[in-house]
Amino acid sequence: MKKALTIAGSDTCGGAGIQADLKSFSANGVYGMSVITAITVQNTQGVFGIQDVNPEIISKQIEAIFDDIEVDAVKIGMVSKIESIKAIADTLKKIDKLPPVVLDPVMVSKSGFKLLSEDAKETLIKELFPLATIITPNIPEAEEILGYKINDFEDMYKAAKDLKELGPKYVLVKGGHLKGDAIDSLFDGERLISFKEERINTKNTHGTGCTLSSAIAANIAKEMSIIDAVDEAKKYITIAIEHSIELGKGVGPTNHFYELYRKAGLNNE
Repeated sequence: MKKALTIAGSDTCGGAGIQADLKSFSANGVYGMSVITAITVQNTQGVFGIQDVNPEIISKQIEAIFDDIEVDAVKIGMVSKIESIKAIADTLKKIDKLPPVVLDPVMVSKSGFKLLSEDAKETLIKELFPLATIITPNIPEAEEILGYKINDFEDMYKAAKDLKELGPKYVLVKGGHLKGDAIDSLFDGERLISFKEERINTKNTHGTGCTLSSAIAANIAKEMSIIDAVDEAKKYITIAIEHSIELGKGVGPTNHFYELYRKAGLNNE
């Protein structure tokens, strides 16, 4: 069985962060492992606090996995401060034959809580972007990184090209914040490839970015091409959103195991 590692924060309500990543890994047929970078206090109504893990412990978690287990892909999610970012980058740089890295530059929660400190943004770009096989920013994250507004598909194309200049091999700009169909744009340095799915009318989209990026990582671990990995992950997240779960009083999570539940004859919507 192929194996994927998530390096990210923990979500107490299980819809995003390492919990979503591990569910997404499992649903997409790979064995999941995790390195926790932070513990968040959150539920479906928002994020209310963060406790960062000691950077030395972050490094040791990564080392412990790579010393013992062959890793086929790495997904990096929420890292909230400079010291954490440097710990991850320094540790990964020491690894012989580093597997493909999927970087989801998580910056702000859906409720508006800042998950990345302002002074850490440049460190994230400098230290982790060059290690990334693919980065997966949504439009607000791309705007935060680049410093300009993205209003339409042409702006997405420009953003993808500009983000590519910062070091990653591939850039996937997610278009969920624009109107119309949900179109994501993948740039490989030469071509812009679009992935289009019908927009699902639901408020329950907690953890969609985490789930998509970890599905991409799982598919890469299974030795799919980047294009196929993104295409299959896009189809997976669309189904997960379509059958999202009414949970709590706010924004519910996607349904990571919808296909598994359906095959088992369970009604979990």
